[in-house]
Amino acid sequence: MSQRKNEANPIKDLMQSFIKENNLTKGMQKLQIEEVWSKLMGQGVVSYTDSVQLQNKTLIIKLSSSVLREELSYGKEKIIKMINQEMGEELVSKLMLV
Repeated sequence: MSQRKNEANPIKDLMQSFIKENNLTKGMQKLQIEEVWSKLMGQGVVSYTDSVQLQNKTLIIKLSSSVLREELSYGKEKIIKMINQEMGEELVSKLMLV
Protein backbone atom coordinates (compact mmCIF):
# COMPACT_ATOMS: atom_id res chain seq x y z
CA MET A 1 0.00 0.00 0.00
CA SER A 2 1.42 3.39 -0.97
CA GLN A 3 1.85 6.07 1.61
CA ARG A 4 0.01 9.31 1.39
CA LYS A 5 2.06 12.48 1.18
CA ASN A 6 1.06 14.97 3.80
CA GLU A 7 1.82 18.38 2.33
CA ALA A 8 -0.32 20.84 4.20
CA ASN A 9 -0.70 24.25 2.55
CA PRO A 10 -2.68 27.11 4.01
CA ILE A 11 -5.86 27.87 2.09
CA LYS A 12 -4.71 31.47 1.57
CA ASP A 13 -1.62 30.25 -0.32
CA LEU A 14 -3.67 27.83 -2.40
CA MET A 15 -6.16 30.56 -3.32
CA GLN A 16 -3.39 32.98 -4.30
CA SER A 17 -1.72 30.42 -6.55
CA PHE A 18 -5.10 29.53 -8.12
CA ILE A 19 -5.80 33.22 -8.79
CA LYS A 20 -2.37 33.72 -10.41
CA GLU A 21 -2.58 30.55 -12.54
CA ASN A 22 -5.99 31.49 -13.91
CA ASN A 23 -5.24 35.21 -14.49
CA LEU A 24 -7.89 36.37 -12.02
CA THR A 25 -5.73 38.99 -10.28
CA LYS A 26 -7.39 42.05 -11.84
CA GLY A 27 -10.89 40.79 -11.09
CA MET A 28 -9.99 40.05 -7.49
CA GLN A 29 -8.44 43.50 -7.12
CA LYS A 30 -11.65 45.10 -8.37
CA LEU A 31 -13.63 43.20 -5.75
CA GLN A 32 -11.15 44.04 -3.01
CA ILE A 33 -11.11 47.74 -3.89
CA GLU A 34 -14.88 47.92 -3.28
CA GLU A 35 -14.44 46.31 0.13
CA VAL A 36 -11.57 48.65 0.99
CA TRP A 37 -13.63 51.70 -0.05
CA SER A 38 -16.45 50.59 2.25
CA LYS A 39 -14.07 49.88 5.12
CA LEU A 40 -12.14 53.16 4.88
CA MET A 41 -14.99 55.55 4.11
CA GLY A 42 -17.60 54.19 6.49
CA GLN A 43 -21.34 53.71 6.17
CA GLY A 44 -22.10 57.43 5.75
CA VAL A 45 -20.10 57.78 2.54
CA VAL A 46 -20.98 54.30 1.27
CA SER A 47 -24.69 55.13 1.44
CA TYR A 48 -24.08 57.90 -1.16
CA THR A 49 -21.75 55.76 -3.31
CA ASP A 50 -23.37 54.44 -6.49
CA SER A 51 -20.39 52.54 -7.91
CA VAL A 52 -16.69 51.87 -7.42
CA GLN A 53 -14.62 51.00 -10.49
CA LEU A 54 -10.90 50.48 -11.04
CA GLN A 55 -9.63 51.14 -14.56
CA ASN A 56 -5.91 51.34 -15.35
CA LYS A 57 -4.79 52.64 -11.94
CA THR A 58 -7.69 55.13 -11.90
CA LEU A 59 -10.33 54.68 -9.23
CA ILE A 60 -13.69 56.01 -10.41
CA ILE A 61 -16.23 56.68 -7.66
CA LYS A 62 -19.78 57.62 -8.62
CA LEU A 63 -21.50 59.55 -5.85
CA SER A 64 -25.14 60.61 -5.61
CA SER A 65 -24.34 63.68 -3.46
CA SER A 66 -22.63 66.70 -5.00
CA VAL A 67 -21.86 68.07 -1.54
CA LEU A 68 -20.05 64.87 -0.56
CA ARG A 69 -18.23 64.82 -3.91
CA GLU A 70 -16.93 68.33 -3.26
CA GLU A 71 -15.93 67.48 0.32
CA LEU A 72 -14.04 64.33 -0.71
CA SER A 73 -12.26 66.13 -3.55
CA TYR A 74 -10.22 68.08 -0.98
CA GLY A 75 -8.68 64.85 0.35
CA LYS A 76 -8.02 62.91 -2.87
CA GLU A 77 -4.31 62.38 -2.19
CA LYS A 78 -4.98 61.12 1.32
CA ILE A 79 -7.70 58.74 0.06
CA ILE A 80 -5.36 57.35 -2.61
CA LYS A 81 -2.61 56.82 -0.03
CA MET A 82 -5.00 55.07 2.40
CA ILE A 83 -6.40 52.76 -0.30
CA ASN A 84 -2.94 51.79 -1.58
CA GLN A 85 -1.79 51.16 1.97
CA GLU A 86 -4.80 48.95 2.69
CA MET A 87 -4.35 47.01 -0.57
CA GLY A 88 -0.63 46.48 0.11
CA GLU A 89 0.52 47.78 -3.29
CA GLU A 90 0.30 50.92 -5.39
CA LEU A 91 -2.87 50.05 -7.23
CA VAL A 92 -4.43 53.51 -7.51
CA SER A 93 -2.62 56.57 -8.88
CA LYS A 94 -5.62 58.76 -9.71
CA LEU A 95 -9.04 59.26 -8.10
CA MET A 96 -12.03 60.51 -10.05
CA LEU A 97 -15.16 61.55 -8.17
CA VAL A 98 -18.15 61.75 -10.51
